[in-house]
Amino acid sequence: MTDTDALQKSRRKRRRQRRVVTVLGFLVISTGLAWFFESQATTTVIVTRYADRSSNVGNDPALSAAGERRARELARVLGDVDVIAGVDAIFVAPTKSSIETSVPLARLNDAPVHTIKDPDDVESLVLRILDEYKGKIVLVITEARDIQPLIAEMHGSKKLPDIEDAEYDNIYIVSIPWFGKVKTLRIRYGLAYAPQA
Repeated sequence: MTDTDALQKSRRKRRRQRRVVTVLGFLVISTGLAWFFESQATTTVIVTRYADRSSNVGNDPALSAAGERRARELARVLGDVDVIAGVDAIFVAPTKSSIETSVPLARLNDAPVHTIKDPDDVESLVLRILDEYKGKIVLVITEARDIQPLIAEMHGSKKLPDIEDAEYDNIYIVSIPWFGKVKTLRIRYGLAYAPQA
């Protein structure tokens, strides 16, 4: 082999090595960017109380006929809240009315329903949502008294108006971005609450 042949062979080997390094570098950077942007997604948590309960006396009343209508209305309002997929998961307080409120939407979106083991442990619930459903849309159906502490734990508004016993029409939307301020929105749905005079 002549010196010229050896030199050409050495140049080809270096070019191949540069191509391999370039391709590997591109793959590493692409994977890193994909991971970064995926981990920076905004999580949306929608919080509401169960629908109208039956007036039957008992520790765990079911929904009334008005509550069943409101649960269907909740499914209609939130069924396509995300134009592509709808609600990704539903968390419910361990009460008959909360579970029954979730049924129409869970069926419509084919969303898993998770029962909240301890509704008073809002910190664990928020950590679970942010761990398992980061970048997704989650609905939480719970007791009225648990809504304010839950939203506050997500760093949402700390100034929610009190919810009256017969007030079932509030939906709170908490948007948790990867960077920046958490936003809390309130909308109403179904038959409007009319305070007793």
